[in-house]
Amino acid sequence: MSTPTQNYANHPRFPALYTLSGLALVVAACMRGYLLVREPSLGNASVFLLAVALVGLGWSMRVGDITLQDRLIRAEMRLRLERLLGAQRRAEYERLELKQLIALRFASDAELPELFEAVQRGELHDPDAIKRRVRDWQADHLRV
Repeated sequence: MSTPTQNYANHPRFPALYTLSGLALVVAACMRGYLLVREPSLGNASVFLLAVALVGLGWSMRVGDITLQDRLIRAEMRLRLERLLGAQRRAEYERLELKQLIALRFASDAELPELFEAVQRGELHDPDAIKRRVRDWQADHLRV
């Protein structure tokens, strides 16, 4: 089964299983918290603490995954920009916001310098506007 062509319109990713599982844990923690208040017991307290711990664990894992992905994107884009624009312009691309780098990563090598210049001139700032200007979309199917 082939992966559909990725473009601006279909590139956002919604991790449904993760989101639904997290929502179920939050609901379970709330229900257990309510039960603990209504009927205090060691059993209710332990199940409530377990549910809260699982919510916290899931949240911290997601934050860690996204942080790591952002670090990788930053490194990848700095290497691409250095290769395409030269090391002498490092100070310019080091000043880009992370969200701008993330948006620029969908551009091909051929159009990346042009988009970078538009960002530098202040014509493009919003990541959404940057992504809308990408003509040759470079898909990323390995996002977290």
